[in-house]
Amino acid sequence: MNDKNNSRGSFSGKLGFVLSAAGASVGLGNIWRFPYLAAKYGGGIFLLVYILLALTFGYTMIIAETVIGRSSGKSPVGAFRHFSSSRFMNIGGWLNAVVPVLIVPYYSVIGGWVCRYLYAYLTSDITAIASDTFFSDFITDGASGELWFLVFAGLTLLIIFMGVQNGIEKVSKLMMPVLIVLAVIISLYAMLLPGAMEGVKYFLIPNFSQFSLMTVVTAMEQMFYSLSIAMGILITFGSYMKKEVSIEDSTRQVEFFDTAIAVLAGLMIIPAFFSFSGNSAAESLKAGPSLMFITMPKIFAEMSGGRMIGILFFLLVLLAALTSAIALSEAAVSVFSDEFGWSRKTCTALLGVLMVLLGTLSCLGYGPLSFISIIGMPFLDFFDFLTNSLMMPLAALAICVLINRYVTIEKAEAEVQLNGMPFRRRAVFRFMIRFVCPIFILMIFLSSILSSLGLIVK
Repeated sequence: MNDKNNSRGSFSGKLGFVLSAAGASVGLGNIWRFPYLAAKYGGGIFLLVYILLALTFGYTMIIAETVIGRSSGKSPVGAFRHFSSSRFMNIGGWLNAVVPVLIVPYYSVIGGWVCRYLYAYLTSDITAIASDTFFSDFITDGASGELWFLVFAGLTLLIIFMGVQNGIEKVSKLMMPVLIVLAVIISLYAMLLPGAMEGVKYFLIPNFSQFSLMTVVTAMEQMFYSLSIAMGILITFGSYMKKEVSIEDSTRQVEFFDTAIAVLAGLMIIPAFFSFSGNSAAESLKAGPSLMFITMPKIFAEMSGGRMIGILFFLLVLLAALTSAIALSEAAVSVFSDEFGWSRKTCTALLGVLMVLLGTLSCLGYGPLSFISIIGMPFLDFFDFLTNSLMMPLAALAICVLINRYVTIEKAEAEVQLNGMPFRRRAVFRFMIRFVCPIFILMIFLSSILSSLGLIVK
């Protein structure tokens, strides 16, 4: 790594990269989105398809982005420019750079919701939290929502301000082990509840009769977003990776962390639903985004020791949300620093301003600004649609084009094998990046567009 790269920070070693990248992958999507999608699309068969995709599609895209970052030593815009002067590739670089800038404000709003619930379980009556109106009253109250959004955003920016090794790496090394321990404790508790083993079987044992094309497409979308593909994060973190660190070994461990937390999230939530909802559990689990903030509190209220489980659960979710928000913020700060030559302090301050402006729109969009919508969506939903459905698939497609046409597969493989490092799934990478990944990405793009237009129902 050259002097310029040293000045912009680096991870101390493989552990720093793995835990930081795993922290980026392990977020709200793993804790609440994965379980309800697994329940909706067949339980065990969805899990099997997800794991197969993570080992092929996800693995390939992580390798590709890390290679782009480490070999260029730059964040997305500079990395794309490093390999190509093409105008279209420059747009691809900016797509990868802008995505985290747009995601982290509304993600921080949801992080604020998690903070509010954790505080409520520490201080309030858990039956009140489980009421039908607790969540809606909170998000429509502009002042309360804004306060907790600012608390979460402030925590995130403080860690970013501290730097790569002293902030992101140290916090990830602390948070990730705690997150894993909490996930294991809660999942074991859930599996020991009366009737919970039916949920364990539903989640872990594949039922091939429930397999469908939508199982594959939805698992592909979940894996794509869960692994932080095309968010600028992996390119940025790759640029912080030292040359003596094995890209493939690091990628394999990130895969493991992401999948393990997703499985543990399923074992936390699905068995608990089967215990308390009986035969209607699979249907109840399809509640979607309301699962974490409305349905789970109702279950905690019925549990013995529900307050403590609620505290542990929302602490777990908060840690997951923070690690992802930190990674998104760092990707944005890195672009500002590389492109404009500003200090970390200035870049973090600029991101803070953008987070407050855009996050406030998302926060107040369910309350005082609910009369405003964009193409029929409140601000938070619109930003989610813009980034997840439109920008990220196009950014991922640009990554595939960059690797195939400009970096070249041979040079990408050479970067992975630098200093005699292994590349055991080299054939998988070569085949997937050349032929399969572009097709899968187009499938995700078309599925998201058709779903948003109401032409297909997920």
